[in-house]
Order: sequence, then C-alpha cells, then structure tokens
Amino acid sequence: MNATAVTRYSGPIAIIDLTGRVSLADGLVVMRDAIQQEIRSGYKHLLLNLAGVTYMDSAGLGEMASAYIKLNSIGGKVKLMHAQDKVYDLLRLTRLSALLVTYSDEAEAIASFGVR
Repeated sequence: MNATAVTRYSGPIAIIDLTGRVSLADGLVVMRDAIQQEIRSGYKHLLLNLAGVTYMDSAGLGEMASAYIKLNSIGGKVKLMHAQDKVYDLLRLTRLSALLVTYSDEAEAIASFGVR
C-alpha cells in the first residue's frame, strides 16, 4: 500500500492523516514532506494521525523524533494519535513514547495542545 498524507486543520493545529507503510524504503518521504510543508507554512503544532499506518520502521520513528526536536526548538509540539499496537510497541521500546505522547481520542489530543 502506497503511503499517503492528507492534512486538515483545527485552528492552529495541523492534523496529518497518514496511511500505508512508513519506512526507509516506502512512505518516509511522504511523511517528511507533509511535516516540513506544515512547518514552512507556519504551523507549530502538529498532530500525526497514525490510524492508517500499517507498518513503521526506525526511519519513521526517527522522522517523528526529528519533527519533535524542530518544533520544540520553536515553541511548538508534535503529538500522535491512534498509533497501532506495533507502532506503539516501537515507541515504548525506543522510549520515544516519553516524548511523543499518543492519544486515542482526537478531541482529547487537540485539547492537549492548550491552544485555540
């Protein structure tokens, strides 16, 4: 399945709906481009919806960590929602779950940014 990224907005928060495989060989560029586009457009708060992500490798995790570092340096945040079990297990195993907070409810995730 080819990876896709569709962005929608909730006020100052860009919500990127990702689908497919996100790995070095497939989908990484799609995710990276979507994240970078929103940062270039001035969005400092990103919510990555991983509900449709069927697989993610360390390159995908690295890209999310890179986004976290970049946004944190400019006063922004990146958060996740609907991470599938395998992706969440990778986040826990690498301890990135401490930085990349994951939500199961979109409204709760949006509210956690504390912005309107």
